[in-house]
Amino acid sequence: MFNDICCKPPCSVPLYKSLQGKYFVGLSREEFGDGKHAWAGLFNPPDSGLLLFVNVFTVSNVTEIPFSFQVWLNAATSRAAKPTDMQSPSNTAICPPPKPKVQFLYAENVDAEPTGGTLIFGRRCPAETTIVSEEDGKFICPPGGNFLINYLPPETSNEKVLGRIAFGWWEEPCV
Repeated sequence: MFNDICCKPPCSVPLYKSLQGKYFVGLSREEFGDGKHAWAGLFNPPDSGLLLFVNVFTVSNVTEIPFSFQVWLNAATSRAAKPTDMQSPSNTAICPPPKPKVQFLYAENVDAEPTGGTLIFGRRCPAETTIVSEEDGKFICPPGGNFLINYLPPETSNEKVLGRIAFGWWEEPCV
């Protein structure tokens, strides 16, 4: 049935990867502020044998307090992370459903920003806003690499802030 819909590009790459059972989506919820950071990221295990392709991310501010965030590649984190329980293959018609090897992890109320790796850019997230960034798979992380979003504590408030980070990604064997 799915091969009749789209068996190869020129359909969009995310649709093609979804049909193959290689595209995944997920969401995390973080609390931070009062001098504390939070982060969420996609972590490619060192033994995965896969490349991670980041297709899209969103950062949502569900409060009235604006904040900034940073995007990092291959960063080291300073606190134990938790896996999000809100992730799924985008193609839920495949039985059994595929499971990602890439780990979607997050941490709340962290004392410092990530270290190592490369800080590639930052953005501001106004109150009650969602920032969407379509990356088309151009960020590619090898086994042991990661793509991480770090929330900065708001400069103008000591209140706690609630953020949401979502990712869409696909996984391919290393060649």
